[in-house]
Amino acid sequence: MISRYNIVGIFFLVLVSIVVTIEGRSITQFLTQKTKGTKWVVLVAGSNGWTNYRHQANVCHAYQIMKAGGLKDENIIVFMYDDIANNTENPRPGVIINNPHGHDVYKGVPKDYVGDDVNANNFFNVILANKSGVVGGSGKVLKSGPNDHIFIYFTDHGAPGVISMPYNEVIYAHELVNMLKKKHASGTYDRLVFYLEACESGSMFDGILPKGLNIYAMTASKPDEDSYGTYCGESTPVDSCWGQCPPPEFKGVCLGDLFNVSWMEDSDVQDRKTNSLHQQYSRVAKRTAANLTYHNYGSHVQEYGDKVMSFDPLAAYLGETSKNHSHNSVDAKSFSTSSSRNVDQRSTELFYLFTKHQNAPEGSDEKYEAKVKLNELMSQRSQVDSNVKHLGDLLFGVEKGNEVLHSVRPAGKPLVDNWDCLKSYVKIFETHCGRLTVYGRKHVRGIANICNAGITSEKMAAMSAQACSS
Repeated sequence: MISRYNIVGIFFLVLVSIVVTIEGRSITQFLTQKTKGTKWVVLVAGSNGWTNYRHQANVCHAYQIMKAGGLKDENIIVFMYDDIANNTENPRPGVIINNPHGHDVYKGVPKDYVGDDVNANNFFNVILANKSGVVGGSGKVLKSGPNDHIFIYFTDHGAPGVISMPYNEVIYAHELVNMLKKKHASGTYDRLVFYLEACESGSMFDGILPKGLNIYAMTASKPDEDSYGTYCGESTPVDSCWGQCPPPEFKGVCLGDLFNVSWMEDSDVQDRKTNSLHQQYSRVAKRTAANLTYHNYGSHVQEYGDKVMSFDPLAAYLGETSKNHSHNSVDAKSFSTSSSRNVDQRSTELFYLFTKHQNAPEGSDEKYEAKVKLNELMSQRSQVDSNVKHLGDLLFGVEKGNEVLHSVRPAGKPLVDNWDCLKSYVKIFETHCGRLTVYGRKHVRGIANICNAGITSEKMAAMSAQACSS
């Protein structure tokens, strides 16, 4: 006689079996394919300037993927400063490329928000469909409905708990997550996927993005890890590029970021109807981390939020692969990370100046100017490191200062207990020590740890003034 407990057990096993596979597909995939909602996409490049070429190249490539997938321009919103394609340093005027094969990804990209209109205020209001709050740009907002799927892709510089916008504007993790919570509360989407490329990008979601919002996030790196530019071109006798290098005229710039080109080149060649987000995550994580063991030029891709959504097909967010897609000739599987030059994102400006100095004619003004700028940048980096170390010594003592500032919280715990404290203390530090640059923002972790240690704002101000007075 079969007991009721055995019946329950058998029923459970059958249920699990159904969930795991329906004709080789997950139940989530199966249900998602029946959804009739609209696909919406928001693409954001959060930087400007020639040395950040790769960020706008990433966004342009992402746009081409969406268009090839059948999405309409009215449902794609693009944020990019738009100072790369026609930059005086661009060896191919009017063209942007994202891999060594040189396909133009700039053509046809809508210019919804460019220049100064690429800012946090517009980004938040676009996502929340608050058209009255948008200033400048096309005015296009994410007018999604309850059955719609949203894909947000953000590529730029980052730091512990922050991502950047042009001209040193930053978005803090709690601000980003609070905006996503508001979007969920509005009931204007079914599912939302967020891909984020930035140094320490995991810190934007780790311990702060709750489950139950129908949001799945994939980040380029762990909360305490740099991300890397790739396809970086340098032609010097000392340290030349090898393998998959940019065309020779692209000296000193990276055409893409390692995480970004990994997911996009994967999207170019995979059947998006039969490949899930999770399958893409597995391939992208493997490629992005491939060089870590031997060269330390890579990062650990992370997942956050409602991970069950990762069994949805790529087509639910990116559209279906077009047979006429011009990038189908690019075989992502042939791009080995070991055959491309990678540079950590915080060092790309140094990489550019070093390459420019090395390749300039001896005795030329160009060589002299590059050397001066290179020395200035190195000096700035050294100064902020020294200032933060001195601050830690003053607050916690010489023996413990460095340990406290660089301590990393365990996975699942947010960077800081009080985000308002972090914002306030960053401002205090910058008031006395100068504005934090892309490089200097790596020390936001140290400032977060000062908040976590319970240091008062008065003491923070006094010690910052003392640390940076010399």
